[in-house]
Amino acid sequence: MTRTGTTKRLTEYAHGGGCACKIPPGELEDVVAGLNAAPEVPNGELIVGLDTGDDAAVVRVPGSPDGLAAVATADFFTPVVDDPYDWGRIAAANALSDVYAVGGRPLVAVNLLAWPRDVLPFEIAREVLRGGLDVASQAGCHVGGGHSVDDPEPKYGMAVTGVADPARLLRNDTGKPGVPLTLTKPLGLGILNNRHKATGEVFEHAVAAMVELNAAASAAALDAGAVCATDVTGFGLLGHLYKMARASGVTAVIDAAAVPYLDGARESLRAGYVSGGTRRNLDWAAPHTDFGATGEEERLLLADAQTSGGLLVAGEIPGAPVIGELTPATTHPLIIR
Repeated sequence: MTRTGTTKRLTEYAHGGGCACKIPPGELEDVVAGLNAAPEVPNGELIVGLDTGDDAAVVRVPGSPDGLAAVATADFFTPVVDDPYDWGRIAAANALSDVYAVGGRPLVAVNLLAWPRDVLPFEIAREVLRGGLDVASQAGCHVGGGHSVDDPEPKYGMAVTGVADPARLLRNDTGKPGVPLTLTKPLGLGILNNRHKATGEVFEHAVAAMVELNAAASAAALDAGAVCATDVTGFGLLGHLYKMARASGVTAVIDAAAVPYLDGARESLRAGYVSGGTRRNLDWAAPHTDFGATGEEERLLLADAQTSGGLLVAGEIPGAPVIGELTPATTHPLIIR
């Protein structure tokens, strides 16, 4: 309900929903190219930075008695669901995921809130913030304030600081041939979110997947001795896997039949609920992918722009499906079978 009394769904205030509103990967890489100069006198050693497009920055803390490294990341997006509390939970889980994706533990977060103050009541903003606080608390992460701006389009997320053992990191440039690939959450979130935005239908199983923290998956990957991982979000499985394969100098081979999907995702795709972000993901990854006989439907599913998706791990995790493997580099960084 707006201040003028007009009923309008939260997702109607957004031109795109969730991570599907991200700047396309190809355009983003052009923007940040070369913007990685180090300070002349750094206060810490940058272990993971912009070079490979990894999930979070990692800096070794000088003089740290336990040798820990600091992990820093930020993520925010437009409404992905109409329920403000759920949107807050999803956005927080998504922001925290970048810390887990590099093998870290979140310590403290600050809210990032953009709000159309003359249009949407602050009671709704409070619900968004409450959702974020609850998920951060579940993760053992403090929320220590934040920053807000008046904006015509609502946006919410978090900047998160965590810690990691620099000797036990999960990176996107350390993949080796012969290692299996594991995916810890099913795909299809973008398609179901797009259907929700268009129709108002609520998909509780999609919400449950998005608010699930990647903490257990990260711990399991580290316990299994994995050193290479990324999370699957706005660039889709194909986009994030391409970045991993390119950074690691390997080829990733995916068994399309082994990739798990949420109930209703395939049917929703056939009904036409595909985001522009998904199509842009496919356009970016396609020149680097040998699709073989894979049809357009499967290609779009593999490129689906996820919000708060799972971890893609080079290694096996108990209970999670193996969807492919890394092989020596070939002409194409990605091969779909």
